[in-house]
Amino acid sequence: MDVIRIEGGRPLNGTVTVAGAKNAALPIFAATLLTEETCTIEQVPDLSDVRYMGEILRHLGAEVERPDPHTWKITARHIKGVAPYELVRKMRASVTLLGPLVGRLRHARVSLPGGCVIGPRPIDLHLKGLARLNCGIEIEKGYVDVDGSNLKGDYLYLGGRHGSTVTGTANMIMAAVLAPGITRIESAACEPEVVDLCDMLVKMGAQIENIGSHYLRITGVDKLHGCHHRIVPDRIEAGTFLIGGALSGGDVTVENVVPGHMRSLLDVFEQANVPFDADSDGRRITVFGSRKEPRKSIEIITLPHPGFPTDLQAQMCALMALTPGLSIITERIYPNRFMHVPELQRMGANIAIEGANAIVRGTESLSGAPVMASDLRASAALVIAGLAAEGETWVQRIYHLDRGYETMEVKLQELGAKIERLPESEMPSELKGE
Repeated sequence: MDVIRIEGGRPLNGTVTVAGAKNAALPIFAATLLTEETCTIEQVPDLSDVRYMGEILRHLGAEVERPDPHTWKITARHIKGVAPYELVRKMRASVTLLGPLVGRLRHARVSLPGGCVIGPRPIDLHLKGLARLNCGIEIEKGYVDVDGSNLKGDYLYLGGRHGSTVTGTANMIMAAVLAPGITRIESAACEPEVVDLCDMLVKMGAQIENIGSHYLRITGVDKLHGCHHRIVPDRIEAGTFLIGGALSGGDVTVENVVPGHMRSLLDVFEQANVPFDADSDGRRITVFGSRKEPRKSIEIITLPHPGFPTDLQAQMCALMALTPGLSIITERIYPNRFMHVPELQRMGANIAIEGANAIVRGTESLSGAPVMASDLRASAALVIAGLAAEGETWVQRIYHLDRGYETMEVKLQELGAKIERLPESEMPSELKGE
């Protein structure tokens, strides 16, 4: 495995281009199973999760080509409806295969996804939705068997204890577009990535109304066709680089971003007195960390879109750790998603966890230290904290980072960071606790 070594204390400056959104690419790849014609997907991020989803599609029988690193052509002419454990276990997003397999084949056998370090993410709402679409469901030996031979549209309510389900909404949309009759989805997730999926399905011939709202009306069609689709920019990558610029004390511009997708983060920047400029026409946002204006402590609550995204919570913990005063960050989506906190504490952050709340008391500085990444967004938080810390930071288990950030260390180097990816063997043994 590789590690990342960072020499902190260098402000980021310059422009970085945001890749396509991973959280849009994965369900969109699954949606290509809904047609036997070719779908050409552009602006696909070159990530381990995306490549793995391509492998799963090949296993299911789809023809998968990759003309260049960011373009995929997928033709699912002849497919099977079984996704075994050895494939699904590596990536939770593979559960989005259920909807398109049921819609296209009228049956699916998919291994139940496991839990993960940020807490349990059950698929009960997925199964509840499929049952409302008149599917028979059996769970046996770790597999979900869905009989969709009598699939038909109906009313679905997808609200859960932590709000709308994003992957559940994607699954129900993909099952409903080929279901006879009309499906009405109440409390649908309206994240930009769900909108992007709907936009692609409409290009394929689906009939979906009220896209971008919590209420969707879908009229089933007999058949979908292929299409060309360009994936929406990754708002979480954009937010990570903007927070990194503010944290490091530099001026960073992110390009290929949709400012409308970033409103909750920009609102938090205003509250925290982080200066920025959003150019809606130019699809760029600049954060001005060099202005040295004193930041203010704030309260943040993660919520489903358009609320503050849980995927930026860890990065904001790092920013607030160097912001004067007492900040409170409440995690409403995944209450256990604070595995990054002990590692930030190793760097000198003053953070206490009380239930679903992180109580962050700002300090004047952080110090470099060896830290261990526990998940994708925790990895990003530790990297940007290392950029602002005094001395040297080593981030281990960065394979998590490769799941959601395309060549992050290269982009940071281009912004002036002193950061490098190294084989784990080059990390001093005393830092590894050996």
